[in-house]
Amino acid sequence: MNVARLSLLPIVLALAAAACDRPRDESRPTPPPPVLSAPSADLSRAGSPPPPPTPRLTEADLPAPPDVAAPPADAKRTPSGLATKVLKEGSGKDSPAELDRVKVHYTAWTKAGRMFDSSRTRGEPSEFRLDQVVKGFTEGLRLMVPGEKRRLWIPSSLAYGDRPQGMGMPTGDLVFDVELLSLARAPRAPEDVKSPPASATRTASGLTYRVLKPGKGTRHPGPTDIVTVHYSGWTPDGRLFDTSETGDPGTFTLGRVIKGWTEGVQLMVLDERTRFWIPADLAYGDKPKRPGAPAGPLVFDIELVAIK
Repeated sequence: MNVARLSLLPIVLALAAAACDRPRDESRPTPPPPVLSAPSADLSRAGSPPPPPTPRLTEADLPAPPDVAAPPADAKRTPSGLATKVLKEGSGKDSPAELDRVKVHYTAWTKAGRMFDSSRTRGEPSEFRLDQVVKGFTEGLRLMVPGEKRRLWIPSSLAYGDRPQGMGMPTGDLVFDVELLSLARAPRAPEDVKSPPASATRTASGLTYRVLKPGKGTRHPGPTDIVTVHYSGWTPDGRLFDTSETGDPGTFTLGRVIKGWTEGVQLMVLDERTRFWIPADLAYGDKPKRPGAPAGPLVFDIELVAIK
């Protein structure tokens, strides 16, 4: 099984939940699972030097560890049932948060010792946003720092379950050896996330905005145009609920997103970056109908990358 994309590994389970938070009304075109072997968006922001090239290994070079069937007594367990053991101490200080992007090397086995995937057999690490993987992988990585190597014993409830979800998908308890190479931080909440400054502009609808970086040209997108944007979204208390900043930008038809986005992006020109304070009635409302959608007023930083 080739999991260079981790599309048949930790990435798939969280995609549906992550998509719930995207700024759309019914359905913004959701990009396919990230190709984790492709270059990420500016991992250099983490301050970690790029790792040296990794030689391609074969399955014979990666035998199952002797404790693959069950975690040893010195493994640490979390309340969720995840068991972990540090194999190599890291040199970094910061652990990744849920929406950060990480670069890792990993090898995975079933409890019976069958290796079903490894980035090392491809000779290149995998990259993904931390909320896009199975729960056990996310939880384990959040315990790590760059440079650290750790073994994770992930119970089926935190992996893919006990019933196959697709051809070749692993089931039951799984074991991962994971090395965290580097991480890219998701954007932190702006200082004015609670309320717009006096210098911000307010429209008749109640949308408020402030240009953070002027764009170029005079063309504004129309409501039926397809636009490509980078964005981050926060609740007024500073909780980041979605971002494209550590991955690829989003592309969608402007008329199919929440009202505050449809109105706000039409005010922008190419390369412009603007902060929008969107009232609840122009977002998902105070009681969103769609599970997982953020309630109440929202704040978005949006950069208009392209108009099609």
